[in-house]
Amino acid sequence: MKQRLLYWLLSTVLIIVSNAAIADNGPQTYFQWTELPPVPDTTGLAGSFAGVSNGALVVAGGSNFPGGKAPWSGGTKTWYDNIYVLEQPGGQWKEAGRLPHPLAYGVSLTWKDALICLGGNDAKGYYASAFLMRYINGSIHTEELPDMPRPNANASGVLIGDVVYIAGGVSDAAGQSEKSFWSLDLSQAADKRTWKELSTWPGPSRMLSVAGTMNGAFYLFSGVQVEGAGNQRQYLKDAYRYTPGSGWTRLADMPHATAAAPGPAFIAGQSHLLVFGGDDGRYFARNMELQDRHPGFTSSVIGYNIITDSWASFGNLPAWPPVTTPAVLWQGKLILPGGEARPAVRTPRVLAATPTQPSGAFRLIDWMVVGLYFLLVVGISVVVSRKMESTTNDFFLGGGKIPWWAAGLSIFGSKLSALTFIAIPAKAYATDWVYFLNNMMIVAVAPIIVYFYLPYFRKMKLTSVYQYLEIRFSPNVKLLGSLTFVVFQVSRLGIVIYLPALVLSAVTGINILICILAITVITTAYSVSGGIEAVIWTEVMQVAVLLGGALLSLVFIAKSVDGGMGQVVTEAVQHDKFRLAILRWDITEPVLWVVFVGGFLTQLVTYSSDQVVVQRYLTTATEKEARRSIYTNALLVIPASLIFFAVGTALWVYFRHHPALLNPHGNTDDVFPWYISQQLPAGLSGLVIAGLFAATMSTISSSMNSIATVITTDFYQRFKPGTSDRQRFIFARRATMLLGVLGCIIALYLVSLHNTSIWDQYLKVIGLFGGCLAGMFLAGIFFPRINAGGVITGFIVSAVALYFVQAAGKVNFFLYPAIAILICVIVGYVSSGFFRESVKRTAVPASEKVE
Repeated sequence: MKQRLLYWLLSTVLIIVSNAAIADNGPQTYFQWTELPPVPDTTGLAGSFAGVSNGALVVAGGSNFPGGKAPWSGGTKTWYDNIYVLEQPGGQWKEAGRLPHPLAYGVSLTWKDALICLGGNDAKGYYASAFLMRYINGSIHTEELPDMPRPNANASGVLIGDVVYIAGGVSDAAGQSEKSFWSLDLSQAADKRTWKELSTWPGPSRMLSVAGTMNGAFYLFSGVQVEGAGNQRQYLKDAYRYTPGSGWTRLADMPHATAAAPGPAFIAGQSHLLVFGGDDGRYFARNMELQDRHPGFTSSVIGYNIITDSWASFGNLPAWPPVTTPAVLWQGKLILPGGEARPAVRTPRVLAATPTQPSGAFRLIDWMVVGLYFLLVVGISVVVSRKMESTTNDFFLGGGKIPWWAAGLSIFGSKLSALTFIAIPAKAYATDWVYFLNNMMIVAVAPIIVYFYLPYFRKMKLTSVYQYLEIRFSPNVKLLGSLTFVVFQVSRLGIVIYLPALVLSAVTGINILICILAITVITTAYSVSGGIEAVIWTEVMQVAVLLGGALLSLVFIAKSVDGGMGQVVTEAVQHDKFRLAILRWDITEPVLWVVFVGGFLTQLVTYSSDQVVVQRYLTTATEKEARRSIYTNALLVIPASLIFFAVGTALWVYFRHHPALLNPHGNTDDVFPWYISQQLPAGLSGLVIAGLFAATMSTISSSMNSIATVITTDFYQRFKPGTSDRQRFIFARRATMLLGVLGCIIALYLVSLHNTSIWDQYLKVIGLFGGCLAGMFLAGIFFPRINAGGVITGFIVSAVALYFVQAAGKVNFFLYPAIAILICVIVGYVSSGFFRESVKRTAVPASEKVE
């Protein structure tokens, strides 16, 4: 069996290397441009209303110069009331109705199943009208909305939830730009809806601006100020953010004006708003001579990063970038229907842009480094498996011969997952160091674990930590604790395989299915062949690779910034990126006391009731060595946290100086892997990705071995008491292999879903039980009056109560463990009096030390 497992290991390494995608750092393409059937008007329309209703693309109204004859050549502007509908991208446009009158240059937004149309003008004047259009059974149905405070055209607007926001524009034929900002809440009953006039931005008035929204904020970009005699135009590059409840903030200026660009701005990834083309002022012309000299508008796509407050160019539109047309999201594509291709020249063509993720930039030498890492894993597995005895004691506890320093490194490696490797730098990049104190709470928790918990666990010679619950309470309490752990860990197993594989696939170019299979097969093979000892020794090597790669990355990032680490620190201090605490009393935010209390109890949950951690300090020969392993892990968390938080802060400074090098479609959590794959030199990139593999595999192997330990000890051995140690050893191995297959299947299922939100919510609910489980252990050790019936009641009540607390969203998640532990203990203490059963006292007082 060992030979077959090692064969699988070597085969998988070869598969990874043979399937490696060797890419270069050439120009990235972020959109694939195609065309839909043209709008039926042969001249084309500008200023149309456009959106989506019941799955169909709707384009209504607009204006043009019939025959394409420009005004300086005697052409006359004409407005239209036609409503066209395209039901499928490959279909044909059909006319589905008429507007109340010819209309153009208003604001159009998609809301649920309807198209919102606001304001606009025609040859007769400007309008304050507002209405909804719905496409139902082949025809258009309209619903009136309250009129805006005054007539308006050439404004910009967005929807934030159910609230419409409108900024700027012009109100009459005089053409002077407006400085107005209004909102309308559509969630209210129809007879209660009313427009509100809000405080305006601190800059000049404007029309033809571009609005955008992200994370509940309103963004206002560019536009044209029209004032004074002769309607003098000033093209604007300023930008602002409006946060409801907080007001306006001035943002970094744009590289150039983007007046009349399609809007709203396109939301790319989790931190970019993209503006497509627009009029930057150079091309505005009123005569044929200038029209021939400057045949169009700017075609650049520029993006604003809400985290770094910086602008960058992300490519270009096709050769005929349209303006004065809405931007519509339809079937995963950005649609630009018609518009002006040149000043006063319309186009019927309809552009469609499909966002594309750029490929990875892994090179041959990177794959050689990653391959070397996998060979080291194989080598450790071979050495350990040869000397391991076929007993459950060796498989679960390494025969009690693991050195304290190795056990300490293993505890650290098992809890520093790939998600942490990715998420901590991302958190520091996006915000600050407020979460740093959460990590530091392990230093405060370690003495409590050593003094109060460890003596019990060691004296009772536990294999599964949940055996303590049987000794202290009853077999049913143990089964409840064991089942909670198994369900949580099995659910988590698929997630910790899938999400890192998703990132690895994105940055290396390897198919995600291969990433999942490679990670699972190799990790399962060495976990089955070498047991906990193989897991621990591979984790020791993995911690070295992980921390070494992260530290080298920090050094390289700092050297890539002009001014080095000094500039990183200076700039981060100026923008409060090193903030450690929020000094408020808001229970919904990670304020100082919330982080302290919640972080302390979160660490207590992990180090007192999590089999993955407890099992490791049971693998040492003596309690003294177990204490050393716990303190080793606690002390190692300090430099590791400093490195990972510093990496995130350095990335913020780097991408603030080099915004064009960031993937606009990326999620915030992708920022470190993206930098690794795109900017680190060959070889170093491979080392850091090997660190990401290491973090992933250490978490998976730890979970699989610990789950197998609990299943074998607490379930198999209980329900089959007559089995021999050899039979239990074989069962544990098979269980480990089955867990690897199960985790792989869950991860592959997540790939097929193309959406992890359901699983995120599921894990969130399962995760509620962690605090409840820790409450059972705390009740057993510190409250001798609590009995089995009481602790089960406390567990159930705390889980139900915490579920509703979470659903209400009124408490920061850091406090979930505190709430769970508190309710479990109080309810357990009170309810114990209702159960007629004797209270079992533990055999060892907390102060006794056993060597």
